[in-house]
Amino acid sequence: MRFQATPIPGAFVVTPEPFRDERGSFARVWCRDEFTTHGLNPSLAQINTGFNPKAGTLRGIHFQTAPHAEAKLVCCTRGAAWDVVVDLRPGLPTERHWFAVEMTPGNGKMLYVPEGCGHGYLTLEDDTEVRYHASAPYAPDSATGVRYDDPAFGIAWPRPVTSISDRDRNWPRFTPVSPPA
Repeated sequence: MRFQATPIPGAFVVTPEPFRDERGSFARVWCRDEFTTHGLNPSLAQINTGFNPKAGTLRGIHFQTAPHAEAKLVCCTRGAAWDVVVDLRPGLPTERHWFAVEMTPGNGKMLYVPEGCGHGYLTLEDDTEVRYHASAPYAPDSATGVRYDDPAFGIAWPRPVTSISDRDRNWPRFTPVSPPA
C-alpha cells in the first residue's frame, strides 16, 4: 500500500498496490502494521456502507466528538465519489482547511480521515457505494456535523448537490473552539 500525505495533518490517500497475473489481481486494503508504522489509528471497530442511487447525492459533513471520536478509512466500491476531509481540530494551522480526492473502484484510492476531522462525500455517478472502516462504534450522542456549504470552509464541490438529507442540510455553521491553554 502507498500512503500519500495530504495537506491535512494525519489525513492520507491510501492506494493499494495490486499484484496482477493471468487470474486478475490481488491487493491488501488493510494492514494494522502498516497503519501503525505511518502513525495512524490501527483500530477497526465497525464497517459501514452507504449506497446512493443518484449522482449528486451528498452525505456529510459528519464526525463524532470525544470520547467517541473516530478515524475512518473510506473507499468507493461502486460508481464514483468525491471524498472530503475537513480539519476541525482547534489550534492547528490547518483548522477549517479541506482536502478532497476522487475515488472509484478502478483507481482504488482510499481516504484516511483522522479523529477530529469531518468527512463527507458527493456521488459523481448513479449507483455509487461507499464503504467506511471506523475505529470507534457509532455513538448517537457523539454524532454531529457541520454544513457542507459553510463559507468557513469554502469547499469547491465539483457538481451541484441534488440530494441531501434534511439533517445534513441543517447542520449548524462552524464555530471555532479555542484550544486549551
